[in-house]
Amino acid sequence: MSSSRAAARRAEKDETAQAAAGKPPMRDALVAAAFRLFLERGYEQTTVEDIVGLAGVGRRSFFRYFPSKEDVVFPDHERCLADMTAFLASGEGTEEPVARVCDAARLVLRMYAENPTFSVQRYRLTKRVPGLRAYELSVVWRYERALAEYLRARFAGRRDGTLQADVIAAAVVAAHNNALRSWLRSDGQGDATATVDHALGYVQSAFGAGPAPVVAEEPEDVVVVVSRRGAPLWRVVQEIETTLGRD
Repeated sequence: MSSSRAAARRAEKDETAQAAAGKPPMRDALVAAAFRLFLERGYEQTTVEDIVGLAGVGRRSFFRYFPSKEDVVFPDHERCLADMTAFLASGEGTEEPVARVCDAARLVLRMYAENPTFSVQRYRLTKRVPGLRAYELSVVWRYERALAEYLRARFAGRRDGTLQADVIAAAVVAAHNNALRSWLRSDGQGDATATVDHALGYVQSAFGAGPAPVVAEEPEDVVVVVSRRGAPLWRVVQEIETTLGRD
């Protein structure tokens, strides 16, 4: 067992014991202490020693939970990434792929919406610290990679399947982040879910499959649509609907 896994196991045992004793988990205590100091002194001026001193624990306890000072700013992303990966893997393979990755992205929104105050504080801090912005970009890339890997598997055998997967994954992340940052800039006011749903709906309308074709009741109703080779399915369906005079 690697040292990092052993540390994670010890951290889990500590969390369980603290919960049983009615104490706040040490992880939460370290995050709270870190952000209090970041807001009072600034991120660069705060050391790990300062954080553990305020939290009343030892330096080894900090690194049992967080590999670096940057990680304490993003304490929930590892869990969220694991949840996203598990969600994508739990499908039966019959789900519409674009809708599935959009639903996976909503797990990230849920994480932010669980604690709006903390999320807004982190957003403001990250904007001021270049190193944290770079760290955040690496986290976002990992989400995008998880979405792309799922889509690549679903699009295997398609012409340009890998390209489609990567483009759609990037579009989902861009739409989600655009809506999320809009919500964070408003200090967490308003309906974050509705904002993100609107943005992801745009992605689904552009890349998702259209509605199932309607079978005419009378066999003589035949519609012939001429479309360019490689046109996306949603475009073909749109042309059919236009020909049938549907709104």
